Amino acid sequence: MGNLLKVLTREIENYPHFFLDFENAQPTDGEREIWNQVNAVLQDSESILVDLQAYKGAGQEIRDAIQNSTDIQLQGKAWNSVCPLVVRLKRFYVFSLRLEKALQSLLESLTCPPYTPTQHLEREQALAKQFAEILHFTLRFDELKMRNPAIQNDFSYYRRTISRNRINNMHLDIESEVNNEMANRMSLFYAEATPMLKTLSNATTSFVSENITLPIENTTDCLSTMASVCKVMLETPEYKSRFTSEETLLFCMRVMVGVIILYDHVHPVGAFAKTSKIDVGALNLHVYF
Repeated sequence: MGNLLKVLTREIENYPHFFLDFENAQPTDGEREIWNQVNAVLQDSESILVDLQAYKGAGQEIRDAIQNSTDIQLQGKAWNSVCPLVVRLKRFYVFSLRLEKALQSLLESLTCPPYTPTQHLEREQALAKQFAEILHFTLRFDELKMRNPAIQNDFSYYRRTISRNRINNMHLDIESEVNNEMANRMSLFYAEATPMLKTLSNATTSFVSENITLPIENTTDCLSTMASVCKVMLETPEYKSRFTSEETLLFCMRVMVGVIILYDHVHPVGAFAKTSKIDVGALNLHVYF
């Protein structure tokens, strides 16, 4: 993902004007049930990122094993190095499934009648903040994943070794932890350049298709409104000054970029069409991930 994106260039006066408190929003009684469910997922997000950032892979052990295919000791060393890494990769994948459900719960709350997307985001700020935190986590996770080719190399070696042992009628203990079905699903997940964003896109698309009585505009307008609100807060001194840290401004920028990308994935014509409610134009915004 590049550091330079062109975003949102309609006149700011045409956007919703309210302050979405990304720093201090607390759930109301009406939000609390969904907030608690989503919070149970988000509280694990930072440890996922820390674990992913620390992921070093088993590249050297795998190379040694491949170059010395008859050396049983080196084969065992590579396998023993890869197995715990695959368990970690499973943890990341399982977390993506939890994140998918959390996002759909938030979408259900933030798009339901009779309120408009603007009214939902203004009234239910704690849920809007969680939605933003999911987008922020997604960009950070996918950036770390894209910069770490060891993930796919390790998993490919694992799949090849498992397949070879099945041919030889050997059963390995790790298959009780990561069985064939789980390995297939993990393989599809890690084959994506941006697997978490793909998860969110699929979750949003599924939400739209499963809620046939809910106009698709309720969902896409929620996304475009979130992008617009972020832009307003970044460009309105009165709102911008209310943030107490520079990190919150960067958070707001990243969320705006994330929601534009998600909108582009799920809207029938995308974010870059002339009819899009997100006007992609001439303004260049530097976003640091």
